[in-house]
Amino acid sequence: MSTYSNFNKTLEARFIKYAKIDTQSDPDSPTCPSTLKQKNLGRELVQELLEIGVSDAEMDHNGYVYGTIPSNSDKQLPVIFFCSHMDTSPDCSGENVKPIVHDKYQGQDLILPDDPKIVIKMADHKDLKHQIGNDIITASGTTLLGADNKAGLAEIMEAAAFFMKNPEVKHGTIKVLFTPDEEIGRGVDKVDLKKLGADFGYTIDGETLGSIEDETFSADGATLKIYGVSTHPGFAKGKMESAIKILAEILSALPKDTLTPEATHQKEGFIHPVSIHGQVEEAEAQFIIRDFTNEKLAAHGQFLEETVKRVLAKYPKSSYTLEITAQYRNMKEVLDQHPKIVQYGIEAIERAGVVAKQQSIRGGTDGSRLSYMGLPCPNIFAGEHAFHSKQEWVSVQDMEKAVQTIINIACIWEERG
Repeated sequence: MSTYSNFNKTLEARFIKYAKIDTQSDPDSPTCPSTLKQKNLGRELVQELLEIGVSDAEMDHNGYVYGTIPSNSDKQLPVIFFCSHMDTSPDCSGENVKPIVHDKYQGQDLILPDDPKIVIKMADHKDLKHQIGNDIITASGTTLLGADNKAGLAEIMEAAAFFMKNPEVKHGTIKVLFTPDEEIGRGVDKVDLKKLGADFGYTIDGETLGSIEDETFSADGATLKIYGVSTHPGFAKGKMESAIKILAEILSALPKDTLTPEATHQKEGFIHPVSIHGQVEEAEAQFIIRDFTNEKLAAHGQFLEETVKRVLAKYPKSSYTLEITAQYRNMKEVLDQHPKIVQYGIEAIERAGVVAKQQSIRGGTDGSRLSYMGLPCPNIFAGEHAFHSKQEWVSVQDMEKAVQTIINIACIWEERG
Protein backbone atom coordinates (compact mmCIF):
# COMPACT_ATOMS: atom_id res chain seq x y z
CA MET A 1 0.00 0.00 0.00
CA SER A 2 1.35 3.43 -0.94
CA THR A 3 1.90 5.89 1.90
CA TYR A 4 1.25 9.61 1.57
CA SER A 5 4.34 11.80 1.62
CA ASN A 6 4.61 15.57 1.16
CA PHE A 7 8.10 15.14 -0.25
CA ASN A 8 7.78 17.90 -2.87
CA LYS A 9 5.90 20.31 -0.58
CA THR A 10 2.70 20.26 -2.62
CA LEU A 11 0.64 20.48 0.59
CA GLU A 12 1.98 23.82 1.79
CA ALA A 13 2.06 25.12 -1.79
CA ARG A 14 -1.66 24.42 -2.11
CA PHE A 15 -2.37 25.97 1.26
CA ILE A 16 -0.37 29.13 0.56
CA LYS A 17 -2.08 29.53 -2.82
CA TYR A 18 -5.52 29.26 -1.20
CA ALA A 19 -4.59 31.55 1.70
CA LYS A 20 -3.68 34.36 -0.71
CA ILE A 21 -7.20 34.37 -2.21
CA ASP A 22 -9.51 36.70 -0.25
CA THR A 23 -12.67 34.75 0.60
CA GLN A 24 -14.05 36.67 3.58
CA SER A 25 -17.79 36.13 3.99
CA ASP A 26 -20.27 38.90 4.83
CA PRO A 27 -23.11 38.36 7.33
CA ASP A 28 -24.96 41.44 6.04
CA SER A 29 -25.15 40.18 2.47
CA PRO A 30 -28.35 38.36 1.40
CA THR A 31 -26.71 36.51 -1.52
CA CYS A 32 -25.25 33.00 -1.71
CA PRO A 33 -22.35 33.01 -1.56
CA SER A 34 -22.42 36.17 0.54
CA THR A 35 -19.35 37.47 -1.33
CA LEU A 36 -18.62 36.71 -4.98
CA LYS A 37 -14.89 36.56 -4.28
CA GLN A 38 -15.41 33.17 -2.64
CA LYS A 39 -16.05 31.84 -6.15
CA ASN A 40 -12.49 32.82 -7.11
CA LEU A 41 -11.24 30.09 -4.82
CA GLY A 42 -14.05 27.77 -5.90
CA ARG A 43 -12.93 28.03 -9.52
CA GLU A 44 -9.33 27.30 -8.52
CA LEU A 45 -10.40 24.20 -6.59
CA VAL A 46 -12.49 22.92 -9.50
CA GLN A 47 -9.57 23.40 -11.88
CA GLU A 48 -7.21 21.50 -9.57
CA LEU A 49 -9.71 18.67 -9.14
CA LEU A 50 -10.05 18.37 -12.93
CA GLU A 51 -6.26 18.38 -13.32
CA ILE A 52 -5.82 15.46 -10.92
CA GLY A 53 -8.50 13.48 -12.75
CA VAL A 54 -11.72 14.19 -10.83
CA SER A 55 -13.69 14.50 -14.04
CA ASP A 56 -17.07 15.56 -12.62
CA ALA A 57 -15.70 18.44 -10.52
CA GLU A 58 -17.94 21.51 -10.67
CA MET A 59 -19.01 24.63 -8.82
CA ASP A 60 -22.73 25.43 -8.79
CA HIS A 61 -24.23 28.93 -8.99
CA ASN A 62 -24.34 29.16 -5.18
CA GLY A 63 -20.59 28.59 -4.91
CA TYR A 64 -20.57 24.97 -3.71
CA VAL A 65 -17.82 22.75 -5.15
CA TYR A 66 -18.53 19.03 -5.74
CA GLY A 67 -16.39 16.19 -7.01
CA THR A 68 -16.27 12.38 -7.03
CA ILE A 69 -13.35 9.99 -6.62
CA PRO A 70 -14.83 6.74 -8.01
CA SER A 71 -14.65 3.51 -6.06
CA ASN A 72 -11.89 1.08 -7.05
CA SER A 73 -13.16 -1.70 -4.78
CA ASP A 74 -15.35 -4.64 -5.76
CA LYS A 75 -17.19 -4.38 -2.44
CA GLN A 76 -20.53 -2.68 -1.84
CA LEU A 77 -19.44 0.24 0.28
CA PRO A 78 -21.02 3.40 1.73
CA VAL A 79 -20.28 6.71 0.01
CA ILE A 80 -18.13 8.97 2.22
CA PHE A 81 -17.71 12.72 1.80
CA PHE A 82 -15.00 15.03 3.10
CA CYS A 83 -15.94 18.67 3.61
CA SER A 84 -14.17 21.96 4.30
CA HIS A 85 -15.29 25.57 3.87
CA MET A 86 -13.83 28.19 1.56
CA ASP A 87 -14.71 31.39 3.39
CA THR A 88 -12.74 33.11 6.13
CA SER A 89 -14.15 34.95 9.12
CA PRO A 90 -15.47 38.52 8.92
CA ASP A 91 -13.82 39.12 12.32
CA CYS A 92 -10.41 39.92 10.83
CA SER A 93 -9.21 41.11 7.43
CA GLY A 94 -8.57 38.42 4.83
CA GLU A 95 -7.37 40.79 2.11
CA ASN A 96 -3.78 40.61 0.84
CA VAL A 97 -2.78 37.69 3.08
CA LYS A 98 0.99 37.10 3.01
CA PRO A 99 1.75 33.62 4.38
CA ILE A 100 5.17 33.15 5.98
CA VAL A 101 6.77 29.72 6.55
CA HIS A 102 8.90 29.56 9.71
CA ASP A 103 11.09 26.53 9.03
CA LYS A 104 12.05 24.17 11.86
CA TYR A 105 10.49 26.16 14.68
CA GLN A 106 12.64 26.13 17.84
CA GLY A 107 10.30 27.71 20.39
CA GLN A 108 11.16 31.33 19.66
CA ASP A 109 8.71 34.23 19.58
CA LEU A 110 7.32 34.63 16.07
CA ILE A 111 7.34 38.38 15.35
CA LEU A 112 5.18 39.16 12.34
CA PRO A 113 6.98 41.66 10.08
CA ASP A 114 4.11 43.82 8.83
CA ASP A 115 3.10 44.63 12.42
CA PRO A 116 5.85 43.80 14.92
CA LYS A 117 3.38 44.30 17.77
CA ILE A 118 1.79 41.00 16.70
CA VAL A 119 3.93 38.35 18.38
CA ILE A 120 3.05 34.64 18.58
CA LYS A 121 4.48 33.34 21.85
CA MET A 122 4.60 29.78 23.13
CA ALA A 123 3.36 31.08 26.50
CA ASP A 124 0.13 32.19 24.81
CA HIS A 125 -0.21 29.24 22.41
CA LYS A 126 0.25 26.04 24.40
CA ASP A 127 0.16 23.77 21.35
CA LEU A 128 3.39 25.36 20.08
CA LYS A 129 5.35 23.35 22.66
CA HIS A 130 4.53 20.25 20.57
CA GLN A 131 5.81 21.88 17.37
CA ILE A 132 9.58 22.00 17.98
CA GLY A 133 11.31 21.19 14.68
CA ASN A 134 8.13 21.61 12.66
CA ASP A 135 7.41 24.20 9.98
CA ILE A 136 4.92 26.84 11.16
CA ILE A 137 2.95 29.00 8.73
CA THR A 138 1.64 32.39 9.88
CA ALA A 139 0.32 35.53 8.22
CA SER A 140 2.41 38.72 8.17
CA GLY A 141 0.71 40.66 10.98
CA THR A 142 -2.09 42.65 9.32
CA THR A 143 -4.54 39.85 8.40
CA LEU A 144 -5.71 36.45 9.50
CA LEU A 145 -4.01 33.50 7.83
CA GLY A 146 -7.07 31.58 6.71
CA ALA A 147 -5.98 28.17 7.99
CA ASP A 148 -9.60 28.08 9.16
CA ASN A 149 -10.45 26.39 6.85
CA LYS A 150 -8.01 26.52 3.95
CA ALA A 151 -5.85 23.99 5.79
CA GLY A 152 -8.78 21.60 5.44
CA LEU A 153 -9.19 22.42 1.75
CA ALA A 154 -5.50 21.72 1.09
CA GLU A 155 -5.62 18.48 3.06
CA ILE A 156 -8.66 17.14 1.22
CA MET A 157 -7.13 18.13 -2.12
CA GLU A 158 -3.87 16.36 -1.24
CA ALA A 159 -5.77 13.22 -0.25
CA ALA A 160 -7.78 13.38 -3.48
CA ALA A 161 -4.58 13.69 -5.52
CA PHE A 162 -3.09 10.74 -3.61
CA PHE A 163 -6.06 8.49 -4.40
CA MET A 164 -6.07 9.45 -8.08
CA LYS A 165 -2.30 8.71 -8.37
CA ASN A 166 -2.40 5.46 -6.41
CA PRO A 167 -5.18 3.22 -7.76
CA GLU A 168 -3.77 0.24 -5.88
CA VAL A 169 -5.01 1.84 -2.62
CA LYS A 170 -8.53 0.44 -2.31
CA HIS A 171 -11.46 2.66 -1.29
CA GLY A 172 -15.14 3.14 -1.94
CA THR A 173 -16.70 6.16 -3.64
CA ILE A 174 -15.41 9.37 -2.08
CA LYS A 175 -17.18 12.70 -2.48
CA VAL A 176 -15.57 16.10 -2.06
CA LEU A 177 -17.64 19.04 -0.79
CA PHE A 178 -16.33 22.59 -0.40
CA THR A 179 -18.82 25.06 1.03
CA PRO A 180 -19.13 28.87 1.18
CA ASP A 181 -20.29 31.01 4.12
CA GLU A 182 -19.64 28.57 6.98
CA GLU A 183 -18.25 31.39 9.12
CA ILE A 184 -21.58 33.23 9.02
CA GLY A 185 -23.68 30.15 9.77
CA ARG A 186 -24.92 29.48 6.23
CA GLY A 187 -22.42 26.83 5.14
CA VAL A 188 -24.98 24.20 4.16
CA ASP A 189 -28.00 26.41 3.42
CA LYS A 190 -27.90 25.62 -0.29
CA VAL A 191 -26.04 22.31 -0.40
CA ASP A 192 -27.44 19.90 -3.00
CA LEU A 193 -27.72 16.62 -1.10
CA LYS A 194 -28.78 14.73 -4.23
CA LYS A 195 -25.70 15.91 -6.11
CA LEU A 196 -23.52 15.09 -3.11
CA GLY A 197 -24.99 11.59 -3.00
CA ALA A 198 -23.22 10.49 0.18
CA ASP A 199 -24.17 8.41 3.23
CA PHE A 200 -22.07 10.23 5.83
CA GLY A 201 -18.92 12.27 6.03
CA TYR A 202 -16.25 14.12 7.95
CA THR A 203 -15.60 17.83 8.12
CA ILE A 204 -11.88 18.66 8.21
CA ASP A 205 -12.08 21.81 10.31
CA GLY A 206 -10.69 21.04 13.77
CA GLU A 207 -7.82 22.46 15.73
CA THR A 208 -5.35 20.36 17.70
CA LEU A 209 -3.47 17.45 16.16
CA GLY A 210 -5.37 14.23 16.78
CA SER A 211 -8.69 15.76 17.71
CA ILE A 212 -11.98 14.30 16.54
CA GLU A 213 -15.06 16.18 17.65
CA ASP A 214 -18.35 14.35 17.88
CA GLU A 215 -20.15 16.97 19.95
CA THR A 216 -20.88 20.62 19.27
CA PHE A 217 -22.87 23.37 20.89
CA SER A 218 -26.56 23.56 20.21
CA ALA A 219 -27.18 27.09 19.01
CA ASP A 220 -29.95 29.66 18.82
CA GLY A 221 -29.94 33.24 17.65
CA ALA A 222 -32.07 35.91 19.30
CA THR A 223 -33.26 39.35 18.18
CA LEU A 224 -34.43 41.66 20.95
CA LYS A 225 -36.23 44.88 20.01
CA ILE A 226 -37.11 47.55 22.56
CA TYR A 227 -39.83 50.07 21.71
CA GLY A 228 -39.41 53.16 23.86
CA VAL A 229 -41.10 56.56 24.00
CA SER A 230 -39.41 59.46 22.22
CA THR A 231 -40.09 63.11 22.99
CA HIS A 232 -38.17 66.37 22.59
CA PRO A 233 -35.35 66.14 25.14
CA GLY A 234 -36.09 69.66 26.37
CA PHE A 235 -39.58 68.59 27.42
CA ALA A 236 -38.95 64.94 28.28
CA LYS A 237 -39.44 64.89 32.06
CA GLY A 238 -41.90 62.18 32.99
CA LYS A 239 -42.49 61.30 29.33
CA MET A 240 -39.38 59.91 27.62
CA GLU A 241 -38.45 56.24 27.95
CA SER A 242 -35.26 55.79 25.94
CA ALA A 243 -35.03 52.45 24.16
CA ILE A 244 -31.24 52.84 24.08
CA LYS A 245 -31.00 53.19 27.85
CA ILE A 246 -33.50 50.38 28.46
CA LEU A 247 -31.47 48.07 26.24
CA ALA A 248 -28.26 49.09 28.01
CA GLU A 249 -29.91 48.31 31.35
CA ILE A 250 -30.97 44.87 30.10
CA LEU A 251 -27.43 44.07 28.94
CA SER A 252 -26.06 45.28 32.27
CA ALA A 253 -28.55 43.05 34.12
CA LEU A 254 -27.24 39.88 32.47
CA PRO A 255 -24.73 37.87 34.56
CA LYS A 256 -21.07 38.79 34.33
CA ASP A 257 -19.57 35.80 36.14
CA THR A 258 -21.67 33.12 34.45
CA LEU A 259 -23.57 32.72 31.17
CA THR A 260 -21.07 34.83 29.24
CA PRO A 261 -18.21 33.69 26.94
CA GLU A 262 -15.60 35.51 29.02
CA ALA A 263 -16.48 33.46 32.11
CA THR A 264 -17.36 30.01 30.73
CA HIS A 265 -15.48 27.00 29.38
CA GLN A 266 -15.80 23.26 28.77
CA LYS A 267 -19.52 22.32 28.90
CA GLU A 268 -20.81 25.70 30.13
CA GLY A 269 -23.17 27.65 27.89
CA PHE A 270 -23.76 31.36 27.46
CA ILE A 271 -25.91 34.25 26.26
CA HIS A 272 -23.78 36.60 24.17
CA PRO A 273 -24.82 39.96 22.65
CA VAL A 274 -23.01 40.33 19.33
CA SER A 275 -24.41 43.62 18.00
CA ILE A 276 -26.56 46.56 19.10
CA HIS A 277 -28.00 49.58 17.36
CA GLY A 278 -30.87 51.96 17.81
CA GLN A 279 -32.38 55.32 18.64
CA VAL A 280 -34.44 56.65 21.52
CA GLU A 281 -37.65 55.27 20.05
CA GLU A 282 -36.40 51.82 19.05
CA ALA A 283 -33.25 49.82 19.81
CA GLU A 284 -32.20 46.31 18.87
CA ALA A 285 -29.67 43.73 20.06
CA GLN A 286 -28.63 40.50 18.39
CA PHE A 287 -27.61 37.59 20.62
CA ILE A 288 -26.16 34.14 20.16
CA ILE A 289 -27.23 31.53 22.73
CA ARG A 290 -25.18 28.36 23.21
CA ASP A 291 -25.16 25.16 25.27
CA PHE A 292 -24.68 21.43 24.80
CA THR A 293 -28.25 20.32 25.53
CA ASN A 294 -31.49 21.59 24.07
CA GLU A 295 -32.96 21.84 27.57
CA LYS A 296 -30.24 24.20 28.78
CA LEU A 297 -30.45 26.17 25.54
CA ALA A 298 -34.18 26.70 26.03
CA ALA A 299 -33.58 27.70 29.66
CA HIS A 300 -31.09 30.37 28.57
CA GLY A 301 -33.64 31.81 26.15
CA GLN A 302 -36.23 31.88 28.92
CA PHE A 303 -33.75 33.54 31.28
CA LEU A 304 -33.05 36.24 28.71
CA GLU A 305 -36.76 36.96 28.36
CA GLU A 306 -37.25 37.03 32.15
CA THR A 307 -34.43 39.58 32.40
CA VAL A 308 -36.07 41.73 29.72
CA LYS A 309 -39.42 41.61 31.51
CA ARG A 310 -37.86 42.49 34.85
CA VAL A 311 -36.23 45.61 33.43
CA LEU A 312 -39.26 46.60 31.35
CA ALA A 313 -41.46 46.53 34.45
CA LYS A 314 -39.92 49.90 35.35
CA TYR A 315 -40.93 51.40 32.00
CA PRO A 316 -44.72 51.02 31.66
CA LYS A 317 -45.02 52.84 28.34
CA SER A 318 -42.35 50.75 26.61
CA SER A 319 -42.55 47.26 25.10
CA TYR A 320 -40.39 44.61 23.49
CA THR A 321 -40.28 41.70 21.09
CA LEU A 322 -37.89 38.77 21.44
CA GLU A 323 -37.51 36.37 18.53
CA ILE A 324 -35.43 33.24 19.11
CA THR A 325 -34.52 31.10 16.09
CA ALA A 326 -32.72 27.77 15.89
CA GLN A 327 -29.28 27.84 14.22
CA TYR A 328 -27.88 24.31 14.70
CA ARG A 329 -28.00 21.44 17.16
CA ASN A 330 -25.48 19.23 18.93
CA MET A 331 -24.50 16.55 16.40
CA LYS A 332 -23.75 14.00 19.16
CA GLU A 333 -27.42 12.99 19.27
CA VAL A 334 -27.11 11.83 15.66
CA LEU A 335 -23.56 10.44 15.80
CA ASP A 336 -24.32 8.27 18.84
CA GLN A 337 -26.71 6.35 16.56
CA HIS A 338 -23.84 5.61 14.12
CA PRO A 339 -20.86 4.73 16.35
CA LYS A 340 -18.65 3.28 13.60
CA ILE A 341 -18.30 6.69 11.96
CA VAL A 342 -16.49 8.08 14.98
CA GLN A 343 -14.74 4.78 15.83
CA TYR A 344 -13.19 4.52 12.37
CA GLY A 345 -12.18 8.18 12.56
CA ILE A 346 -10.33 7.48 15.81
CA GLU A 347 -8.62 4.44 14.29
CA ALA A 348 -7.61 6.46 11.23
CA ILE A 349 -5.94 9.09 13.42
CA GLU A 350 -4.07 6.43 15.37
CA ARG A 351 -2.90 4.73 12.17
CA ALA A 352 -1.29 8.06 11.31
CA GLY A 353 0.82 7.66 14.45
CA VAL A 354 -1.12 10.24 16.45
CA VAL A 355 -2.93 9.95 19.78
CA ALA A 356 -6.63 10.47 19.07
CA LYS A 357 -8.50 12.97 21.25
CA GLN A 358 -12.28 12.53 21.19
CA GLN A 359 -13.76 15.79 22.40
CA SER A 360 -16.46 18.45 22.27
CA ILE A 361 -16.18 21.75 20.43
CA ARG A 362 -17.44 25.03 21.84
CA GLY A 363 -18.79 26.01 18.48
CA GLY A 364 -20.38 24.47 15.43
CA THR A 365 -19.32 23.09 12.07
CA ASP A 366 -21.02 22.41 8.77
CA GLY A 367 -21.23 18.88 10.16
CA SER A 368 -23.59 20.01 12.92
CA ARG A 369 -26.31 20.79 10.43
CA LEU A 370 -25.40 18.08 7.93
CA SER A 371 -25.86 15.52 10.71
CA TYR A 372 -29.45 16.68 11.14
CA MET A 373 -29.94 16.66 7.36
CA GLY A 374 -29.34 12.90 7.37
CA LEU A 375 -25.56 12.87 6.89
CA PRO A 376 -23.78 12.07 10.18
CA CYS A 377 -20.59 14.10 10.17
CA PRO A 378 -17.96 14.41 12.95
CA ASN A 379 -15.13 16.93 12.74
CA ILE A 380 -11.47 15.95 12.21
CA PHE A 381 -8.47 18.14 13.04
CA ALA A 382 -7.03 20.34 10.29
CA GLY A 383 -4.29 21.81 12.50
CA GLU A 384 -5.57 25.40 12.51
CA HIS A 385 -4.86 27.51 15.62
CA ALA A 386 -5.79 31.01 16.88
CA PHE A 387 -8.33 31.27 14.08
CA HIS A 388 -10.18 34.53 13.34
CA SER A 389 -7.11 36.49 14.47
CA LYS A 390 -3.84 37.96 13.21
CA GLN A 391 -2.00 35.38 15.33
CA GLU A 392 -3.46 32.44 13.40
CA TRP A 393 -0.98 29.66 12.63
CA VAL A 394 -0.79 26.12 11.31
CA SER A 395 1.89 23.42 11.32
CA VAL A 396 2.79 21.76 8.03
CA GLN A 397 3.52 18.50 9.84
CA ASP A 398 0.08 18.55 11.50
CA MET A 399 -1.46 19.12 8.09
CA GLU A 400 0.42 16.08 6.76
CA LYS A 401 -1.08 13.97 9.56
CA ALA A 402 -4.54 15.25 8.61
CA VAL A 403 -4.00 14.11 5.01
CA GLN A 404 -2.92 10.68 6.24
CA THR A 405 -6.01 10.53 8.46
CA ILE A 406 -8.34 11.28 5.53
CA ILE A 407 -6.68 8.53 3.48
CA ASN A 408 -6.86 6.11 6.41
CA ILE A 409 -10.58 6.75 6.94
CA ALA A 410 -11.40 5.75 3.38
CA CYS A 411 -9.15 2.69 3.58
CA ILE A 412 -10.62 1.48 6.86
CA TRP A 413 -14.17 1.67 5.51
CA GLU A 414 -13.05 -0.38 2.50
CA GLU A 415 -11.25 -2.98 4.65
CA ARG A 416 -14.31 -3.44 6.88
CA GLY A 417 -16.77 -3.43 4.00
